[in-house]
Amino acid sequence: MTKLTIKELNSLTEADKGKTLYEDGNIRGEVRVNQSGITVAFTYRYRFNDKTREIRLGVYPHSPITEIRNNRKKAADLLIEGKDPALERQLEKERNRQEQENQQAQLVAEEKKITVNKLFERWEKLDLVNRKDKGKEIRRMFEKDVLPSIGNMAVEDVRKVHIINVIDALLSRGVNRMAKLILSLVRQMFRFAQDRDIIENDPTSSIRKSKIGGKDTLRDRHLSEVEIRELSAKVLDAHLQKTTECAIWIILSTGCRIGEICKAEWQHIDLTAKTWKIPPENSKNGIQHNIYLSDFAINQFNQLLSLKKSDKWVYPNKDNTGHLCEKSITKQIGDRQLADDRSPMGGRSKHSKALKLTNGKWTPHDLRRTASTLMGTLGVDSDIVEKCLNHIEPNKMKRIYQRQTNEPEQKYAWKLLGDRIELLKNNTEENNHHFKSN
Repeated sequence: MTKLTIKELNSLTEADKGKTLYEDGNIRGEVRVNQSGITVAFTYRYRFNDKTREIRLGVYPHSPITEIRNNRKKAADLLIEGKDPALERQLEKERNRQEQENQQAQLVAEEKKITVNKLFERWEKLDLVNRKDKGKEIRRMFEKDVLPSIGNMAVEDVRKVHIINVIDALLSRGVNRMAKLILSLVRQMFRFAQDRDIIENDPTSSIRKSKIGGKDTLRDRHLSEVEIRELSAKVLDAHLQKTTECAIWIILSTGCRIGEICKAEWQHIDLTAKTWKIPPENSKNGIQHNIYLSDFAINQFNQLLSLKKSDKWVYPNKDNTGHLCEKSITKQIGDRQLADDRSPMGGRSKHSKALKLTNGKWTPHDLRRTASTLMGTLGVDSDIVEKCLNHIEPNKMKRIYQRQTNEPEQKYAWKLLGDRIELLKNNTEENNHHFKSN
């Protein structure tokens, strides 16, 4: 009886390359020499349907000799059953492949059953986290207007009608621009799902943004000089927080954004050098912006300094754990411009008409637009105005080759603006009497 031993197999050398080893039961082993060392490739020869065939049993030492003999026994047992071992092995591979495909299909099906809430969390973790605010504002919008409606639905069950219902609810509130923005964000989320084979079809794909809430119109509201005088008079009786009054005049005299003043830090403001550095992380375009403060703006910051409640933030939040939310200032201003047929609700100011101006409702961003308009009226070149607002030059070639900052021109522009607002703000003696009597 011929039976190979472990000692015999382990004693093979490179000189044995090509040698054939035999063991009872038609087991053959071919000695090979390669990068992995000396190996023996074992096969089993058998006859089936009057034909000699061969099946691989394993390679020693990667497969133990006991495993190789077991594989031979399984093949021999199949022959007794009248089955071809080679064909059965092929069928087994096919069954394994099919099982893997079924498991994969099941995983995909399970993936499709995830809820919109879970999809949003995944989108937030993998995509929104790369955005400037880590997706905090988008989460706020979704938690308010999207997830309460479709959050518990399976992603694969969401249809066009469900998205339309979300959008229609926004349109009924009169927030048309918000409706368009929400549609855009929901579309981004579902395309994120589509890219990962969570869904095959995007339910928002046939919804045309241009058909939602009518055509977009650019807001052009800015305060006239008459309204600035009017505002100067009315702000005194609006019962605003003093810090909010200062914010109004700072935005108007610097052209900064509401978010930039709310995130301002004392370390970035030099009242001696009359400069305010807005770091890249606080600016909308991610580019550092240096504002040269006029005497008028300096006066507003000095007033804030006298009210200082934080060593870090110019506008700290209530708990002094971070900066003030920009919506706080916007809400104070909006609550004092309610329509004539609306009464103030709980949590709103009783002075609901205190800041209404001649040409209608205004927002903090309209003050920025007013600053830009005033600079132009005062003869400041439009290119300098754009630099003062930290706008990116739309012409790519100019943006690449014209790198000058025009600091002297910007300083002069802000001085002109501050002086003009000072004049308009202080020239209100007659206006005070007029507005109060009305």
